[in-house]
Amino acid sequence: MMFYLPQKVLEFLTPHRIFSKLAIARKMLIGYILIAALSIGVVAFSLLSLQRINSLNSEIVMVAVPIQEAGDKMREALLEQDKYENQYLILQSEDMQSLFLKGGTDFQNALSTLQKYPGDMEPKIDAIKKMHESYNVLFLHEVNLMKTGNTSGAASLSNGELKKKFEEILLLIRDLSAGARQSQDRGMKRISKIGSFAFFATAVLCVLAIVLGAVSSMVVTHHIFSSINKLTVATKYIAEGDFHYDPHIQTEDEIGTLAQAFLAMGKRLGKLEEMYLDASPLTRLPGGIAIEKALKHRIDSDDAFAFCVIDLDNFKAFNDRYGYAHGNKVIKETAKIIEMATKEKGAADDFVGHIGGDDFVVITTPKDMREISNEIIAHFDARIPTFYTQEDRAKGYIFGKSRQGKDMRFPLITISIAIVTNAQRRFTNPLEASEIAAELKDYAKTIPSSMYVVDKRRST
Repeated sequence: MMFYLPQKVLEFLTPHRIFSKLAIARKMLIGYILIAALSIGVVAFSLLSLQRINSLNSEIVMVAVPIQEAGDKMREALLEQDKYENQYLILQSEDMQSLFLKGGTDFQNALSTLQKYPGDMEPKIDAIKKMHESYNVLFLHEVNLMKTGNTSGAASLSNGELKKKFEEILLLIRDLSAGARQSQDRGMKRISKIGSFAFFATAVLCVLAIVLGAVSSMVVTHHIFSSINKLTVATKYIAEGDFHYDPHIQTEDEIGTLAQAFLAMGKRLGKLEEMYLDASPLTRLPGGIAIEKALKHRIDSDDAFAFCVIDLDNFKAFNDRYGYAHGNKVIKETAKIIEMATKEKGAADDFVGHIGGDDFVVITTPKDMREISNEIIAHFDARIPTFYTQEDRAKGYIFGKSRQGKDMRFPLITISIAIVTNAQRRFTNPLEASEIAAELKDYAKTIPSSMYVVDKRRST
């Protein structure tokens, strides 16, 4: 890009006394020195900003995220212990006692990973450790009471001190995870602030370099301006959330290096944002944003696809009967079954997502959709009875209340799969496919068994 300054401006900016004593080469050298100094300043400032952002990224990935994961593992282990403690009180089984102690070992293993993160969290970690040791001691006391025949004392201990200690530990774990999450939020906000300031400062320095370069050499101006303009645009796209934008800077100088650093930073920020905002905390599967994006990509590419919406029937009654912790186990097991079936019967680029609750999504091809669905149903129907008590399995149903508050019998959980394809109709957006899948799902749920239904209607 070529441009010229007005003669009066050039006359005003020219240092006549100095230039009158210098050769042309030295005059140009001064201009190149100014350009080089400004370019180095831009690169140094940008690299420094990137270093600060990378440091914050490392802090989030190496500290905040592992703490949250350890907190989730401790919470799961503690919920397991609470479940087996209640079952031991009823069944008086040594197996329940062993499972309780195994849960305690899992809890301690997760807790031990937090020992390398001292500082502000050290008092909380020590408090959790002491409370959990006390919780285990109380359980052993309950075991002794049961063995001596003092069931009422054991029940009182279970509903009193044990339950109180369980809730205190759970509260501390939540506070620990919340603190790590807040630290992650602060880090992300600092990254955004540093990125915005780096963009502004880089833009100011770049404009200055372009102006001075235009005065000294049009060629240098064009070279610097074209590369920096691309980098400025890339910075704007990254700041707006397009983490995969490529500025296509092929030079091997500092600006090219900076562009590659921006690309690496964008990919890392994209992964962090997707992990933090979209993934299901229970199943770790992609959530609504990723599902919509994957479906839109299939629609826009005109490739053959099958959009499978998966829902559990009678899950609410199960949740009411057995509790949310047991319900979460069913959700996690369902996610494993869906992932396994898709991996074994589908293609490498098939997509599995978790909308939320007991709703899942699989995006595959029409040729694989039936095998995947049959595989999911077969494994699900084989596994789901194990989540019920022996008595409920034998009956084949449980008692519960409908959404209207009426007492009803609810069969064992079944799974319904509604499949929409573009084999006989064309979609323009994900909402159309979702609405049709919702209709099919409502129909499938009226049939009292696990099944899948395929939309065979043509576009009108």
